[in-house]
Order: sequence, then C-alpha cells, then structure tokens
Amino acid sequence: MISPLAFVDPAAKLGKNVTVQPFAYIEADVEIGDDSIIMSGARILSGTTLGKGNKVHHGAVLGSEPQDFHYTGEKSRLIIGDNNDIRENVVISRATHGNGSTRIGNENYLMDGVHLCHDVQIGNHCVLGIKTTVAGESKMDDYSILSSNVILQQNVHIGSWVLIQAGCRIGKDVPPYIIMNGNPAEYHGVNAMVLQHQHQVTDRILRHIMNAYRLVYQGNFSVDDALQKIEDQVPMSDEIHNIINFIRNSKGIVK
Repeated sequence: MISPLAFVDPAAKLGKNVTVQPFAYIEADVEIGDDSIIMSGARILSGTTLGKGNKVHHGAVLGSEPQDFHYTGEKSRLIIGDNNDIRENVVISRATHGNGSTRIGNENYLMDGVHLCHDVQIGNHCVLGIKTTVAGESKMDDYSILSSNVILQQNVHIGSWVLIQAGCRIGKDVPPYIIMNGNPAEYHGVNAMVLQHQHQVTDRILRHIMNAYRLVYQGNFSVDDALQKIEDQVPMSDEIHNIINFIRNSKGIVK
C-alpha cells in the first residue's frame, strides 16, 4: 500500500506488498524489495537498493550524499540486504566514488540515531546501539554488537562476535570474539556468554580462545610473538584460525 500523501518517484522500483506511509519520500534510482515497510517521514534517496522485508522507521535517511571532501557527485550506491530493522533518524551515506558502495547485510538492527558514513561495510545479524557512529570505510563482521554512543573511527575493522560496550571510541581494529570497554577502549575479556549460547561454542574451544587472547593481551609479547605462541601452544580450530588471520592481516589492533 502506497499512501497518496507519500512521494514516490515514478522511476523508483517497488516490489510486491511494499507499504509506504504518509510523507515518506522515495527518489528515482531506488529499488525496494518485497514486503518492506517505509514509515512516515523516511527518505530513500537515489542510488539506494533495499532487499526484502526491511523496515525503515520515521525520519531515517538512506542513501544521503557522503560527507567526504573527495566526493565529486559520482553516482555511487547504498546496498542493503534483507530483513533489516532501521530505526528512527538513522542516516546511511552512499559510497564516495561511482565504483564503490556502502553495504549492509541481512537481519541487522540499527537503533535510533545511528550514522553510517561512506563506504561502510556491515555484515549480518549485527546490532548498532543508539547514537552510534561508524566512520567511512569501516567494516563490521557478522554477529557483532556496538552498544550506545560508540564511535568507530575511519578504516576500523570489527571482527565477528565482538561486543563493544557503551561510549567506547575505537581507533584500531578489534579482533573476533572479545569485549572492549572503557575510554581509551581496552580488552575486557572474551564474549563468552554470547559465544556459548548463540554460537554454540564448546567449553573446550572457549578455553582455547581465552588462552589465545591471554597471549595477545596479557602475555607481554609483541603481536608477532603472541601469534607464534598461539600457533605453537593452542590447538587449532576454525575460531583460532580466525583470530590468527584477523590479527595477522590487521594494520593494528586495539591493545
């Protein structure tokens, strides 16, 4: 159902059973998948593609021009997957350049006032808390949580199954499976409860993850030496490989 009080450009492509409430605004070069809901006051701007089953709440702005001095008006993209819940006043920018895109996966929950800047990449099943800001070209892997008022600075990579607690300012990469707390943000342990109850990590693997991070964060070793000790001392699993590969490929992790 499309309200007669909404503006939908005739060139926009809407799927089946899409609801557009009064005073929503949808520009041309927009695609919205089946069963999505665009609530009153939401703005879906040119260059935006939404998958199926998304809910866009009041006052959200999707596909805004990037706040980047390198932006020269190119027709860049914002690509959003399926079944995301995008709450009130969320702002998501398109990519800076025409060959790039800001991307959000499936089944994410973006709370009130979240701001995702140009070229951000969000995986699946992530939660971003109230007023959290993610700067340009940052990346967030699956199943991670940013609590309220978190700030991710530019080019930061957040690993999978991470919890960053409220108010943290993150300027370097955060490896998978851990909790970060404080300002300056620092390692606060392994995200054990979530790993066991949602990721079904066994007690044995959880102990191995904890041992790996003891070497990284509490062993007084260089990062390279810590990785070597993990390889020598900790039994291998998918999770341990993920930790080693993430840290080895990082330009620098939060210590």
